[in-house]
Amino acid sequence: MRRLILLLVLLATPALATQPPQPTTVVRDIGSRRELFVDRFLIDRLDNVSLKLHEPQLAPPMTEPADALEYGTVIKDGDLFRLYTRDGRGAKFDGDAVEVTRYCESRDGIHWTKPKLGLHEIDGSRENNVILHEPPFCHNFAPFLDARPGVPSDARFKALAGTVKSGLVAFVSGDGIRWRKLRLEPVITYTKEYAFDSQNVAFWSESEGQYVCYFRHFLDKQLRSVCRTTSPDFTQWTEPVALRPNFPGEHLYTTLTQPYFRAPHIYIATPTRFHPSRGESTDILFMTARGDGPYDRTFREAFIRPGLDPARWGNRSNYVAWNVVPTGPTEMSIYASPFRRFTLRLDGFASVHAGADAGELITHPLRFTGKELVINGSTSAGGSVRIELQNAEGQPIPGFTLADSMPFVGDAIEHSVAWRPEKADPTKDLAILAGQPVRLRCELVDAELYAIQFR
Repeated sequence: MRRLILLLVLLATPALATQPPQPTTVVRDIGSRRELFVDRFLIDRLDNVSLKLHEPQLAPPMTEPADALEYGTVIKDGDLFRLYTRDGRGAKFDGDAVEVTRYCESRDGIHWTKPKLGLHEIDGSRENNVILHEPPFCHNFAPFLDARPGVPSDARFKALAGTVKSGLVAFVSGDGIRWRKLRLEPVITYTKEYAFDSQNVAFWSESEGQYVCYFRHFLDKQLRSVCRTTSPDFTQWTEPVALRPNFPGEHLYTTLTQPYFRAPHIYIATPTRFHPSRGESTDILFMTARGDGPYDRTFREAFIRPGLDPARWGNRSNYVAWNVVPTGPTEMSIYASPFRRFTLRLDGFASVHAGADAGELITHPLRFTGKELVINGSTSAGGSVRIELQNAEGQPIPGFTLADSMPFVGDAIEHSVAWRPEKADPTKDLAILAGQPVRLRCELVDAELYAIQFR
């Protein structure tokens, strides 16, 4: 009898799985920003699609000489690529007096030259490309091009450098080659919780309106991890905050956090993951952050594996240089030790991925500006992407339904989404929707969707 009553109750109770998803109250104000699918910031629901991390592809060897990537930094300054590297020269400890910082440059990011700068005498000669020879700062000198509006021309470049003995000292330069200290004292002083021995990176954050610095510390006195501090002027810094992005037992070296150059409100990070119990081998991870928020660890797998070369399985033998830079109209590059280049399509860190069966992405309500919707996407010859616009409650907007959507078939960094021309002018109608909460319903078949942008 009890079983019969229970059965009747179950039959009379609507199954949770059949209930329509409850409308979310989250509205993402994205304006005209480009948004990448590197996290779940835009995503309300995924149905038969998934977020996929893409593996950078090893490019052919670079034929012109350049210095080995020890704590390397690559800066794209107009049409010039600048490369800064440490040359340990047999150093026996961090900050050894024999360490120097070297400089190379390139017009394409592939063919590099070593200018003879004549700035420092090394091994009896000034015929070299050394820009800094001042211990302990050459151990981890990490320059950046200051994007702050109104920055003085003689301080276009800035850097932090130092070890536990010196603290982090600020440097400035007008040309990226001749450097001077901003002041003699460290701008970030050492305490026992910090570990300044690796690459400590700073940059001007357009989205936050301040300088941001990420540096290493030990989490719970055991795991290598990362702290964050900010400054309005590059001299006065806030009390560092431990970010704790590590999963249990995970060591993270050199997070190399940076604003993504096509969407600077999104920070990308390519830390080196250290495996002390596996021959001290290393691989590269991919993380993101938005402003002062925590690191997002949507992708736990390796971004760049050691690969087939046995040498890359040695002790601490995989590091990447700071900064992902554009090296072509559809390509961006990541540089890795000892001196390799990996490539990805623009915005191509990750995507919403669909296999042969159709799947859907539905976003949170988005508030945008602009009159057209542009996507970065790729399909197979038999695949497609269609996009429907919905109101905040998930109801299709007339003229912008899935049936009205012109299928995208192909591969494009920027494709303007269109709806059937017999409907009202789509650009005019889309502009009318600007400022209102609008959902995107994206149907994918055998396709990748990397990014979207209203403009």
